[in-house]
Amino acid sequence: MSDVLDLGGRVAFVTGAGQGVGRQIALHLAAHNSGGIAVNDYVLERAEKVAEEVRAVGGKALAVQADVTDLESVKAAVKETEEMFGKIGVLVNNAGNFGVAPHADAQKPFWETGRDAWDSSIGVNFYGVINCTSACVPGMIERGAPGRIVTIISEASRYGDIGLEVYAGAKAGAAGFMRATARALGRYEITANCVALAGMSTPPVEESMNADPERAKKVLQKYVIRRLGRPDEVAKMVLFLASDAGGYVTGQTYGVNGGFVFGQ
Repeated sequence: MSDVLDLGGRVAFVTGAGQGVGRQIALHLAAHNSGGIAVNDYVLERAEKVAEEVRAVGGKALAVQADVTDLESVKAAVKETEEMFGKIGVLVNNAGNFGVAPHADAQKPFWETGRDAWDSSIGVNFYGVINCTSACVPGMIERGAPGRIVTIISEASRYGDIGLEVYAGAKAGAAGFMRATARALGRYEITANCVALAGMSTPPVEESMNADPERAKKVLQKYVIRRLGRPDEVAKMVLFLASDAGGYVTGQTYGVNGGFVFGQ
């Protein structure tokens, strides 16, 4: 039986793939006929560890260090990937959160902070997406159809979390950028979509939830499915959008959120 999630041998570049959701995305893509996985992370040691995991399950992988907020760093990582595996056919903009080096004031009300604190979040969550997309698109067009771009955003962009105003704005900006990119690249059969996340069950989050059971209970009441999401559940949605099965889907945002937000 054929694999409906086949990647057709396309090379994948996954940012922020050294841990958590990004790690699962890299492993899932590797298992479905990728032509190679570029495991990007700000910390090279994390990327190397995940690249070894990909190779252990029979995939081809390259660990590439790059700060996604630095366009020249991203271009160098893309060039290294293309020299190893060929032109990139799948880009997953996963790197995010509060930046590679979160500002000390990141959790303060935004009107009590300033540009330095805002840039910490906007740099990764918005400019990082623009940088990586602009670095990969020329090769995707040259390679020929099909191509896939998937950007991980947050439901903060649709829900509007108090205390995450700048972060929410950056993620909403990334979603708008993907919709416009979908229109620009559709003629080349390159799709561009977003996957929006709510709370994820990662070790730091689990530690925080376990430390305060009453707060955890209140948090989970916001979810129709009364638990946090797992990184592998995100990876499966990304795999669908990156695969041949997702070839006629573009300009969309899919919530992997346990019912935290219902999309319109």
